[in-house]
Amino acid sequence: MLNKGAFFWVSVVSAIIVLAFLALPMISMMTAPAPSAIREALADKLVTDSVLLSLYTAGITSLICLVVGTPFAYLLARKEFPGKRLLLSIVDIPIVIPHPVVGIAILGVTGRNHWFGRLLIELGIRVMGSKVGIIAVMVFVAIPFFINAAREGFASVSPRLENISMSLGASKLTTFRKITLPLAWRSILAGLIMSAARALSEFGAVVVVAYHPMIAPVLMYERYEAYGLKYSQPVAFILVVVSLLVFIALRFATAGQSARVEER
Repeated sequence: MLNKGAFFWVSVVSAIIVLAFLALPMISMMTAPAPSAIREALADKLVTDSVLLSLYTAGITSLICLVVGTPFAYLLARKEFPGKRLLLSIVDIPIVIPHPVVGIAILGVTGRNHWFGRLLIELGIRVMGSKVGIIAVMVFVAIPFFINAAREGFASVSPRLENISMSLGASKLTTFRKITLPLAWRSILAGLIMSAARALSEFGAVVVVAYHPMIAPVLMYERYEAYGLKYSQPVAFILVVVSLLVFIALRFATAGQSARVEER
């Protein structure tokens, strides 16, 4: 049996192995492109358009997750009902299935051979090869992260506080807005961070549904396939930097909101 000192050093060695495994490829990728190659990529309109499209679609995805995911997450946190475990399993499905399968499934539902696809066509909504298709895919893969984070946040708020608020005459909606939401806001923002990050990084499902217009991961893949590693690395560098900036900005937003909530 390992003593305390031996266990500590095993933990340290394990940490070094994990961090090296994660950090070395990232360091290599971030230092491989020459500054001139990065400048050339930034001057390429196709690159900048793909990055902006990624940010736009990821932003819309996060807003959709917030609007439709918040009430559902609250329901899952507060109510016990038959079939709840099944619903939780359905929410988690996008996490466990291969993402090209997600793209194929969405095309199957939105194609001419499905009643829902025919309805979309009649309404003039095109999914394949469109921004709508990109956003649909992103929402599919990102919303479990938001719902799970928001559900945990709502579950951490004592129902007793809500009951006291309503006993004093506040409506359910007012109680949710003034009591529950501020106390769970940190988890909701964390869910937004995760959903935005997941949407921004999605490739496998998007490339099936909408190769064009190109988001940044698809463009990076195309550059790699057509020209090799050297020409894909500057795009990868830009995408990683943009993703980190978005992540850091959202983290600061989370910290700022948390501080304001704690001051109340």
